[in-house]
Amino acid sequence: MDTRQILRLLIVLSGLNGACDALFCNCTAPQCEKDGYKCETNGACVASTSVIKGQEQHVRLCIQKEDLVPPGQPFYCLSAEGLMNTHCCYSDYCNSIDLRLPTVTNGPGSGQDWGPVELTAVVVGPVFVLCVLVLLGLVLFQHHQRAYGHRQRLEVEDPSTEHMFLAKDKTLQDLIYDLSTSGSGSGLPLFVQRTVARTIVLQEIIGKGRFGEVWRGKWRGGDVAVKIFSSREERSWFREAEIYQTIMLRHENILGFIAADNKDNGTWTQLWLVSDYHENGSLFDYLNRYSVTIEGMIKLALSAASGLAHLHMEILGTQGKPGIAHRDLKSKNILVKKNCTCAIADLGLAVRHESVSDTIDIAPNQRVGTKRYMAPEVLEETINMRHFDSFKCADIYALGLVYWEIARRCNAGGIHEEYQLPYYDLVPSDPSIEEMRKVVCDQRLRPNIPNWWQSYEALRVMGKIMRECWYANGAARLTALRIKKTLSQLSVDEDMKI
Repeated sequence: MDTRQILRLLIVLSGLNGACDALFCNCTAPQCEKDGYKCETNGACVASTSVIKGQEQHVRLCIQKEDLVPPGQPFYCLSAEGLMNTHCCYSDYCNSIDLRLPTVTNGPGSGQDWGPVELTAVVVGPVFVLCVLVLLGLVLFQHHQRAYGHRQRLEVEDPSTEHMFLAKDKTLQDLIYDLSTSGSGSGLPLFVQRTVARTIVLQEIIGKGRFGEVWRGKWRGGDVAVKIFSSREERSWFREAEIYQTIMLRHENILGFIAADNKDNGTWTQLWLVSDYHENGSLFDYLNRYSVTIEGMIKLALSAASGLAHLHMEILGTQGKPGIAHRDLKSKNILVKKNCTCAIADLGLAVRHESVSDTIDIAPNQRVGTKRYMAPEVLEETINMRHFDSFKCADIYALGLVYWEIARRCNAGGIHEEYQLPYYDLVPSDPSIEEMRKVVCDQRLRPNIPNWWQSYEALRVMGKIMRECWYANGAARLTALRIKKTLSQLSVDEDMKI
């Protein structure tokens, strides 16, 4: 390789290296006047000549690297024969050249013959690309704003209330008492929630789910349950925290909510939901471990009905409560308290009904919940999504299945059956929607109610309640309040027999 070839190679390489750095270009745009008619870019310098109203116009400007699309033949660098001559270059002030419009040749030997379609593509293409980029930016910005808004709504500080709740000698029981008597009925002030959550010491993991993990934690000597959502489940975390903080929701048979907080350690965000801790675990776990007496069965069933009745009930007034439907009621989402009563938990899929505007706060998904516990109208997608009572009726169907799980474990006269999930003998362990629909809707089958239950009044009444919860027509099913009253009377009758 001779000296001249080496020099040419060095010139080419230096030009390529320069193309990777910032370019300075001549610029005729009005906004460039303050910079001495020059601009800086990471893309290319452009010189263009066109005829506008019979006058030849010369334009020089910068094009950013991301606008040089498509690669290899960017729209901004294309010429239109007879209309526009454009030149892109990649070295400093390389667009000082004066271009002339090429002569239009329409003969058979001409290199290009631009028709209306090509011209339209040249003009409209860059505009279309810019519009798509702008719309994409707006969508991403709005998503970020919504997520940030969710976090901010749970981070509002109210320092004036800190002294009311967080005195050094206050225990968890004192905090719960303050929570119940503070008057708002919607939970602790958000500043206090965050302070509590950030002083909890995690002890051991006690469960896992689709959302994340559940831990047992310690706060001032008392046990609490900490549900930790993964960062991709932010909407579920926010939704459940929002439902739990509904005014007047707190009830002895609904899981006691304590605090919600998000913890950002710089790498990922942990989303915490802190609630009462119940060492017996879920009703599913409890029934797998223990059989129950007739009195214990009534106690579990009555407390579950009481919690659901309060959830469904609307309380009118300035400090009122909207009606709420659970939409995923099952034995795994009901906890057993130390006194062997139930507390309904996992409200992440719940919907609220605002009677003033007659609106339902719900995601646009008809099939929500656990397939084994879905009501016939949910499986068939015929549920009336605009009518709140439809969701309450679906909850009642699921409650009937939970009662069947409890009653099977009732030890009456020394007889009780092993624990099984509803429809265990009719569908696989993880049934599909179609398999459940075939059994529940087409064949109209329901879990078996043994004949020997008729020998015991409590089991007979429980069987009757189940059948009236399982009607194919949701409107014909019992209400939670009616079930509560029936079981309350049964409880009195059983006490009279003892």
